[in-house]
Amino acid sequence: MALHRLTTITIGVPNVAETAAYYTQFGLTPLGDTAFATLDGGEQLRLVHSPTRRLVELGIGAEDPDDLERIASRLARIGAGHHLREGRLTATDPGTAVTVTVTPGPKITREAAPAPSYNGPGRTDRTGTRAPGVLRETPVRPRKLGHVVLGSTGFEASSRFFTDGLGFKVSDEAPGAAVFLRCSTDHHNVLLQPAPVRFLHHTSWEVEDVDEIGRGAHHMLEGHPERHVWGLGRHHIGSNFFWYLKDPAGNFSEYYSDLDCILDDALWKPEVFADLRILYSWGPPVPASFIAPDDLGALMTGAHTS
Repeated sequence: MALHRLTTITIGVPNVAETAAYYTQFGLTPLGDTAFATLDGGEQLRLVHSPTRRLVELGIGAEDPDDLERIASRLARIGAGHHLREGRLTATDPGTAVTVTVTPGPKITREAAPAPSYNGPGRTDRTGTRAPGVLRETPVRPRKLGHVVLGSTGFEASSRFFTDGLGFKVSDEAPGAAVFLRCSTDHHNVLLQPAPVRFLHHTSWEVEDVDEIGRGAHHMLEGHPERHVWGLGRHHIGSNFFWYLKDPAGNFSEYYSDLDCILDDALWKPEVFADLRILYSWGPPVPASFIAPDDLGALMTGAHTS
C-alpha cells in the first residue's frame, strides 16, 4: 500500500485556548500553544481558529515521492482538482470540504510490548500480584491518531475521492450509512457518513489497552461530567474498545484499543452491515446525541458553537 498512516489533523474551533487545554488533559503532549504530539506519531494535532468547529486539514503519509505522482494520476482520472509541488500533494474532498495533504514520510515503528497477563477460568497467568492495570499511576498518553469520522454532504463523491482518488481500501460498509476506509494496516483510518452538513464527528486516539481507556476517561470526567458521550463499550466493526468524550468546541474524541489489523488485503473480506452491529457489540445504549450531535442545527446555519 502506497499510503501507510494518518500524519496530522488540523481542527478549526471557535475557542482555541479552551480546546487546547482539553487536549492537554486528554494526554497529548503540547508543542507550543496549538500543536500536540502523541507518543509514537509525533505532532498529530493542530488547532486553528474557525467560526464553527470543523476538520480543516487531514495529513496522510506515503511511502515515497513516486507515490504522489501515482495518486495525482488517480485524482486526475476522477476529475478531482489537486496540486503537486515540492514533495507535497494537496486536494480537497468535495463532500466534506476537508483539504487532504499527502507527503512522503516514515512509518510508525514501535517495540512490541509484553502481552498483558489475565487470569480466567482454568488459567492463572498472573499470580501473587495485583493486575498491572490497577497499579498504574502515570498519566494516560495516546500512542497515535487512529482515525477520523466525517459527515459528508456528498457521500458517494467523498467515497470515490478517498478510494478511487487517494487509494484507500474499503474494510466494511453499511450501504448509504457509513463506509470504513483504511490507508494503513488499521481496520479504518477514515469513516465517512452522509450528513446534512459537513462536519467532524470524532477523532480517535489509540491507547495501550482497555485499562488505559478507563483510566483516561475517569481522569477527563473528574469535575467535568458534561464531557461524557458514550462508553465503555466494544464496537463490532473494527472490534475496538471505546469511550467517547466531548471537547469544548463540540467535537467527540475517542480513546480506543484493540482495533482489528489487516496485514494482508487478500485475507480480509469486507462485510456489508444493515443492523446496529455497525454501532457496537456491547456497551451502554447509544445516546441520540452520538448519532446526531446536539450542535448540528447550529452548524447547518453557520452559527457559532460557543
